[in-house]
Amino acid sequence: MIEPFTKYLLNEKRYSKHTVQSYEIDLLQFQSFLENCDESITTANSKNLRAWVVSLIEAKISSRSVNRKIASLRSFYKFLLKRELVSENPATKLKPLKTPKALPEFVQKSDMDILLDHVEFGDDFAGIRDKVTIDLLYGTGMRLSELINLKISDIDFYGGTIKVLGKRNKERLIPLSKDNITLLRSYIKTKEDASYHSHFLILTDAGSQAYPMMINRLVKKYLNHISKVYKKSPHVLRHTFATHLLDNGADLNAVKELLGHASLAATQVYTHNSLEKLKSTFDLAHPKA
Repeated sequence: MIEPFTKYLLNEKRYSKHTVQSYEIDLLQFQSFLENCDESITTANSKNLRAWVVSLIEAKISSRSVNRKIASLRSFYKFLLKRELVSENPATKLKPLKTPKALPEFVQKSDMDILLDHVEFGDDFAGIRDKVTIDLLYGTGMRLSELINLKISDIDFYGGTIKVLGKRNKERLIPLSKDNITLLRSYIKTKEDASYHSHFLILTDAGSQAYPMMINRLVKKYLNHISKVYKKSPHVLRHTFATHLLDNGADLNAVKELLGHASLAATQVYTHNSLEKLKSTFDLAHPKA
């Protein structure tokens, strides 16, 4: 029943391929565990589920990963219950583990200024592509998957916006700055001069669609020049986008829409970074601090 479940997540729930793949891996791991216990997915009870969770904890799997696997089980058994393939949902008794609430890492504004204004990217196709990649991730806050699937037709040069396809196939428009537009025009011209005719915006050196590992390596390479943040990934630039907006007084609801978050709770985590900055300023400036 794992395959029908994944199709349901893709076609009806509109989950991203990445999310569905994660759910599938979780369930296949659980199925393998049950086989060693001479049980099946449809006969497993809450004790079997708890035993698997305990085995994950003993294997030192992170609390965050364990909680995702618990969420996979809950969703899967809810699916089976609706189709009357099980008489009860054994995952309802599973409780998520406590996880430390770490603040999102972000790059300081001064470091981003150095990266975009002073670091040499090169004037060839690869150099301009690299700068466009960094510029879009930081300038729009889009996700890695959204960047990779961008097409040239998604850019509205006259309206100054770019259209991205987010989670659950939700489209949203993100404003572009004049600098974004100037750089994009230059990149597209260079792309045409190189005789790359792909309709995707970000391409490899060979002219094919970019892929996640390539973008991760690219971002890490340039962030290594200017920042000491522990994580150097496209998502850190998304955190940086949101943090800098809020630090400069942006409305929380507006930031939520720009990021494509489903709820305000997901956006509120960035206010903690702004609060920490205020506390730091208070400690330095107040005579009684």
